[in-house]
Amino acid sequence: MSEVSSTVSGGESNVVNLSELNFTQLDQLRNQVQQEIAVLQSSMSQLKEIQQRLKDSKENAALLTPDTEGKDILVPLTASMYIPGKLKHNNKVMVDIGTGYYVEKSVKEAKEYFQRRMDHITKQIEVLQPTAAEKVKLRETIMMLMQAKFQAHLQQSHKSK
Repeated sequence: MSEVSSTVSGGESNVVNLSELNFTQLDQLRNQVQQEIAVLQSSMSQLKEIQQRLKDSKENAALLTPDTEGKDILVPLTASMYIPGKLKHNNKVMVDIGTGYYVEKSVKEAKEYFQRRMDHITKQIEVLQPTAAEKVKLRETIMMLMQAKFQAHLQQSHKSK
């Protein structure tokens, strides 16, 4: 016996026995669960991209050592346009803290900031993963019930002939 529980905005919990739903209702529920899975997967993918950018930023900050001062670099003006420059004052970096705000930090502070953000995002991913896995299991259960109902319908129609 498969059941689905959901909490309504008033805090009330509803439990629905999947085997009591007809084929159309199961199909609607499957579509809803599929959309929820897509949203969760998209969210996790975005979080993993952010996590990778933070990791790259932390690694790049670690490359700034006193002996790199005066080295030639390419400074990005846009996403596809760079100009030559020289590395100066490599003990301080500008850190994007979100929504277009930048803060000047020491290299050590920047690396610590990137690590804190990576840890926070890792925790968010860890919260989403079990929910996504649960939704995938629910979708599989719904699909199995839909197949069983379809097979039962086919057998019923063969018997009535």
